[in-house]
Amino acid sequence: MAYLRQARKRLLVFASGTATGGGSGFAKLVQASRMGILDALVVGVVSNHKDGGVCRHAKELAVVFQHFPKPWAEEKYREIVVEFRPDFVALSGWLKLVRGLDPRTTFNIHPGPLPEYGGKGMYGHRVHEKVWQDCQAGKIHQTAISMHFVDAEYDKGPVFFHYPIDISPEDSVDCIARKANSAEHFWQPRITNLVIRGDIAWDGENPESLVLPRKYNFPRRK
Repeated sequence: MAYLRQARKRLLVFASGTATGGGSGFAKLVQASRMGILDALVVGVVSNHKDGGVCRHAKELAVVFQHFPKPWAEEKYREIVVEFRPDFVALSGWLKLVRGLDPRTTFNIHPGPLPEYGGKGMYGHRVHEKVWQDCQAGKIHQTAISMHFVDAEYDKGPVFFHYPIDISPEDSVDCIARKANSAEHFWQPRITNLVIRGDIAWDGENPESLVLPRKYNFPRRK
């Protein structure tokens, strides 16, 4: 008897990048999908920059690109999701507040420890600058990358992955950024795969419902 292979889950990526660059995290997800590291089909990418770095990566990788200009309203988010029909939505450097999407299947990667270095206005280099300042003051000796489910507030959904990164006062802001970016490129596809498989999940309401794979010994952080 012949068995049909179960269809791969569909993943939609939101990635801001910049008007001149960015989008490397999105590109790594696509590459991981094609290498078998991420068992999902990246069906499209959305950016608020029409011709920025994300768009260029999308063209190079032959992934459907959609420009999402302001206002970033709840109705438009839902229209985009209906159009692409994803099973999951990954935010990869998406800098706008997400409204109206299913918190059970929408998740984000953040370039710093949460909740300490999250919230409105804390993104990209701003996170690394704050981390650098606190390291210079002797308050911290590590930064981190974090992944969390997305609810109606910036960086408030339950954190399901926290990867610590050693830093020192000799590190510049750019050095800290490079360390975080390198960790993001390695871990994001692999942890995304655990979400796709259902090894990481939550009910969209109660943070205590968060399910984590025991063998990875992920810490439960809120």
